[in-house]
This record gives sequence, structure tokens and C-alpha cells, in this order.
Amino acid sequence: MTKQSLSPSVQEAVLKRVEEIGSEMISFLQELIRIPTVNPPGEHYVVNAELIGGKLREFGYQTHYIAAEGCHEHTEQYPRLNVLGRMEGSRKRPCLHFNGHFDVVPVGEGWTVDPFAAEIQDGKLYGRGASDQKAGIAASIFAIEAIRRSGLRLQGTVEQSGSVDEESGGFAGVAHMAKLGWISDDKTDFVIITEPTNVDRLFLGHRGVYWFKVTTHGRIAHGSMPHLGISAVDHLVDFLYDVNHQLKPSLAQRKTAVPVEPPGSRYASINVNAIFGGQPEEGMQTPCVVDRSGAIFDRRFLAEENFDDVRGEVKALLEQLQGKNPEFKYNMEDMMIVQPVQTDPNCELVSAISQSAEQIFGRLPKLAASPGTYDQKHVVRVGNVQQCIAYGPGILDQAHLPDEHVLIEDVITSAKVMALTALRLLGTE
Repeated sequence: MTKQSLSPSVQEAVLKRVEEIGSEMISFLQELIRIPTVNPPGEHYVVNAELIGGKLREFGYQTHYIAAEGCHEHTEQYPRLNVLGRMEGSRKRPCLHFNGHFDVVPVGEGWTVDPFAAEIQDGKLYGRGASDQKAGIAASIFAIEAIRRSGLRLQGTVEQSGSVDEESGGFAGVAHMAKLGWISDDKTDFVIITEPTNVDRLFLGHRGVYWFKVTTHGRIAHGSMPHLGISAVDHLVDFLYDVNHQLKPSLAQRKTAVPVEPPGSRYASINVNAIFGGQPEEGMQTPCVVDRSGAIFDRRFLAEENFDDVRGEVKALLEQLQGKNPEFKYNMEDMMIVQPVQTDPNCELVSAISQSAEQIFGRLPKLAASPGTYDQKHVVRVGNVQQCIAYGPGILDQAHLPDEHVLIEDVITSAKVMALTALRLLGTE
């Protein structure tokens, strides 16, 4: 790293350039938001990937499109296409990789604005994906572009990727790219995932996730003679009762020492994602006892919890019910298991971005952990890149809510932090 890269004049020139291209950055973000990349099912991914790829080529990157070949999510109707741009400096290493996912969750009800119009009101840019997390993609791309337009060339290498399916686990996105070696410890030194972190804090990692499905089985019979059947719904209700009255109170007593934000997420938790069984809600009904029912659960566990124990206590509830009622039949299926991850708070990446944030905000950023999982799990577990954090614009607490928005000021400010961080980590010629 050269002295020039940290000189006040260089930094001042780059920060000024970020402000000068701020309107261009916001216009690009509006373009991203106007593409409804809703997951599920995974709509318009190709269009969005090509938009990002085109901007990266325009800004001097070698651009690669990475289809999720071999992943079951990748279909002819809904192709999964990731994009990665690489800009080599005078050296291949160190390599700083910015990643952002461009899939967004369904809109839901309660919006007062068009969720894909990307309207600006009172300094806020509205739209599904504005915070989570297309703003981060725009900020990282234009952060590096501000350095380039300042007439500077970084010594190290910068990569930018836009990936799919983070909202459903990221297996066709960052996990797939890491498996293919696009993100790996033999070429990648630092990864910044541009998830929303309220702009003045950064996330070192996230809690663990266990998604599982419990299916209860009964015996079909005529609805007028339910005594001749066995209701799978009744069995499911019994299990849900025990989850609510035995497991949940126990989880509410378990608090992590990791600084998860918001504070309410520092406790272990369980949530029902879906319930199924019986006849379709729409259409004609026939009088039948339900012979199959079930639910999908989202269990968030702490760094202090052992996964085998997490799974075991669910199994114990089911066995307890079976012990009380021999007709209680069930099966339990693991759907997704994510171990907690946390980057060393004293590593070079955290130090560099902390110094950059302090320079912009006048105070060190708060080091925290995310309440939900994000693609750091794949960077660390699959790519084996240990220096990985999340940092970006956007209000975490309102991600996935109606009227999702991002403060325009925060997009520009976060780009400044990212640009200074790149200067510190990579240096200039």
C-alpha cells in the first residue's frame, strides 16, 4: 500500500468524486429497482444480471456471467444467472470482492407507493429491494468508479458480483460461485457483502439457521364419522401447542453474548413459515378427515448452541407426543442447516472499514451481528475466505416491509466508506 493511497489529497478527491456522481448512482439504483426480480419464483434475473454486467463493462471490468448449472433452482423458465466483474490493478492480490444479491422478496400488502416505480419522496427512494439490497450494489460499483474517475489506479484487484437467490438460501448464487472457485481463498482476500446495516455499523456475522419440516399422518374417513379416522391436523395442533408452550419459553431464556442487532434477536427463536394439509382452500370441499398435515419451521440458533442439541430438542417433543399417543405418526425432514459465522473483529478488513467509517461519521462504527443469515455463510464455509463482513446502506429493521425505502444520503455516504476502504486495503499506484 502506498502513502499516496492514504494521503488527504487523494482521499478528498475521491470523496468529492463520489458526491459528483451521486445522481448517476441513484439513477442506476432506480433502474435496478424497476426490474421486479421477485423470489420466489426468481423472475427477471437475466435482465437484472445483464444490467449490472453492462454497467461493469462500461466501468472497465472484465465481466463474466455464471449460470447456476446443476442447481435444481436453475430452470428454463426461471434461469439463475449471476454476474461478476473483475478489475485487476498492478497486482492480482490483494483482491477485494464486493457482493450483493439482486433477488427480492414478494411485495406483500400495505404499500402506499408502486413497489417497482422507484419513486423518490423527501430524500427517500422507495421500492422492493431498495434497502435489501440493491442500494448496496449501486453503492459499491460507484464507490470504485469514483476512484477510477479521480484518475487513480488501484494496486490490488477489485471484484463486483451480483448474485441470485440469497432470500432463499443463496445456493444458486454465492454458494454456486464459491463452489466453482470464483470466490475462494486462493484468489480472494476480502469480501464485503453490501447488505443493509444502517450505514454506520457493520456486521461481523450471523446466527445459525435450521429450517425443518414436520409432517403428521393420520387416516382418512368420512367427515360425518370422524371417530373412524385419525386427524393429522389434530396431531399437528398438538405439536404446535408444545412448540409454543414448551420450546418457545425455553428459547426465550437463551441469550447470546454476540452483539446481534436488533437486541430482540439476541435470543434463540422459532417461527412457523408455513402450514399445510387437507383440501385446497379454493374450490369444492368434500367431507374427509385429513390424513396428512404439516408445517415448516424456522429455528434461529445462537453461537453458544450446539446444532445436534437444537435438532434433538425438536425430536424430543415429537417423541414425547408419540409416547403419549401410539397413533401419533410423523416424519421430520431437515431443509436447511446454517452454522453461525463470525469474522475476527481485529482482522485487517474490519480495521480498514472501521477507520473509513470513523473518517466519514466522526465515530467508529458499531460492530454487530445480523439477526438473519446472509451469504457470508457461503463465503466462509464454501469459499474459505475468512475476512468477510456485511456493510451497506439501508434500514435493516424495515427490510421486507411495505413501503421499503433507502435514504439517498445513506447510499452516497456508504459509497464514500467503501471507496476509502478500497484505498486502504489495495493502495494506489
